[in-house]
Amino acid sequence: MRLLVCLLLLTLALCCYRANAVVCQAVGSEIAGFLLAGKPVFKFQLAKFKAPLEAVAAKMEVKKCVDLMAYEKRVLITKTLVISVSFMWPGQRHSVK
Repeated sequence: MRLLVCLLLLTLALCCYRANAVVCQAVGSEIAGFLLAGKPVFKFQLAKFKAPLEAVAAKMEVKKCVDLMAYEKRVLITKTLVISVSFMWPGQRHSVK
């Protein structure tokens, strides 16, 4: 299974390197909230999507597992998911909000 994931990531890196990796603000804040915010704050953040109660309950169940990870590792994952735009276009200045 791990080999399959590595091959998939390698294939995506080689075939889709020109893809735009800029994340919209709503998705970025939802990912960061999922990894870093407390349960009450994240539940409030989910309310703006008006998701069904079953979906919210499932997301909160997964959040319980994520909250067991060390905070430092969650910060590293967050930094990895929100890639700096300057990495994609060196020499140009862009601001990601």
